[in-house]
Amino acid sequence: MVSKVLDIVMSDRRLKLREIIEMVGISEERVFHILHEILSMRKLTSRWVSSITRLLMVENKRVHMIISKECLDLFKHNPREFCCRYVTVDETWIRHYPPETKQQSKQCMDFVW
Repeated sequence: MVSKVLDIVMSDRRLKLREIIEMVGISEERVFHILHEILSMRKLTSRWVSSITRLLMVENKRVHMIISKECLDLFKHNPREFCCRYVTVDETWIRHYPPETKQQSKQCMDFVW
């Protein structure tokens, strides 16, 4: 089933989930699981796209491995310096302040108005 869903999506990335379900003939939950969990795909601007990790070529993986090993060596050599200087970025939202409760937010809005 996974290969069938993949073939359908790759033939037309603009298909809706309902259309894929009708073409394959399995439950919505199963198609959703195949797309999101097994194939790591998600709907983006009305197209199904693979996650970046699935698209990495062998050379990219090799470069990532080399860089990761270099970072690990730096950390092993001097962990304190590494933590002070090394910055990573991903899609994680990091708050620099404690989030407000709804009541605190409302009070602030009332004060501004």
